[in-house]
Amino acid sequence: MMPPLSPQSLASIDPSTGDVLATYEPDDAATVEAALSRSRAAYARWHRTPLEARAAVLRAAADRLDAQRNDLAALATAEMGKRPVEARAEVEKCAWVLRHYADHAAVYLADRPVATEARRSFVSFRPIGAVLAVMPWNFPFWQVFRCVAPALAAGNVCVLKHASNVTGCARAIGAVFDAVAPEGVFEVLTLPSSRLAPVIEDPRIAGVALTGSTPAGRAVAAAAGRALKKIVLELGGSDPYVVLADADLDRAVDVCLRARFQNCGQSCIAAKRFVVVDEIADAFVERLVARMCALRVGPPADPDTDLGPMARTDLRDALHDQVVRSVEAGATLRLGGEVPRGPGAFYPPTLLDGVRPGMPAHDEELFGPVAVVERAEGEAEALTLANATEFGLGAAVFSRELDRATRIARDELEAGACFVNDMVRSDPRLPFGGIRASGYGRELGAFGILEFVNIKTVVVA
Repeated sequence: MMPPLSPQSLASIDPSTGDVLATYEPDDAATVEAALSRSRAAYARWHRTPLEARAAVLRAAADRLDAQRNDLAALATAEMGKRPVEARAEVEKCAWVLRHYADHAAVYLADRPVATEARRSFVSFRPIGAVLAVMPWNFPFWQVFRCVAPALAAGNVCVLKHASNVTGCARAIGAVFDAVAPEGVFEVLTLPSSRLAPVIEDPRIAGVALTGSTPAGRAVAAAAGRALKKIVLELGGSDPYVVLADADLDRAVDVCLRARFQNCGQSCIAAKRFVVVDEIADAFVERLVARMCALRVGPPADPDTDLGPMARTDLRDALHDQVVRSVEAGATLRLGGEVPRGPGAFYPPTLLDGVRPGMPAHDEELFGPVAVVERAEGEAEALTLANATEFGLGAAVFSRELDRATRIARDELEAGACFVNDMVRSDPRLPFGGIRASGYGRELGAFGILEFVNIKTVVVA
């Protein structure tokens, strides 16, 4: 039974049972002030610290993640329902991104000479200050580390405001940096979103990175815009996976299944819409239904579980409402679509067929274990349907003709990342981000580390 919470308390709740794991009181004004002051003092030293020394801190943090991967994974499982195998892989990926920037930041940040009439001209990439990372719950470790690893490598310091329901994960990340980094280089704020705007507008914050929903992006961008702060937004998605008539159908179904149901479907870059040409649509749906029927829903820590709970019951209920409204608008419910009885935020693997623009399943992001099939007469209509969205985060195309599929990925699909015969995923070596309502700016790779730097021109007469 949930104990009474104060109006200000933040709660971490086990989504498989509804039990309260822990409660946290938000930071008061004095605590926030002290954290921002420590951050500014740390920046004065950190940005002058040699890059080799900053890289050593990143490697030490990676070593601690490796040593604590099981404990950290268990925390993610408890707070947001992620299966342990997925949680461990997430922690391991965080160690990878830290080591990637430790190894490659010197090349990414090297001065770039430019030929002019002057004796010497070059472009230098210098840090800008404290970066505020406003992060979501669905990948409670990876979202943070993919943001802060390049920022710290570049000489910035970081302040984390994490999602309230994963406050335990936020504090665990803080403990990792407390053990390896100088004081103030990484600060954690425990705050509700309603108290975020003054932090964004504080002059000690130089830039803001947000991963979250499109409405959250608009709110944070508005606050950052008032203060003229640089911002990077990675927001929602409605990623289309286009399956053409000559696709390897078994591979397409396998990839689409994994891409839709990873992390219980709670990923910005999860496959959201399968746009399939009519010629193979029936065969695709038949195979997909068979594979979905085999998915086992249960407690996330059970090794036989394929789908654990969603992160919160309110999110589950909102997803179910989207399913109901889509069926009312004409979609065909092929599988699932019923809220199970009992405790927890569980939702069955659900398939909607015959979805068209104007239905919630097409127009909105479905953040959970619901797959959507949109049928197209041919390639031209498939690409039209794929691009008929306000989002533009990821996309994929399936075809045995690789040159044709590559041309479609490069020239036709409107998204920040396009994959051929594979699922969309982030990679420390490649830039990641979206267009339109999916946000702007890039994380990861050589481009990601340059988002929060002063691209400085230096001319020597």
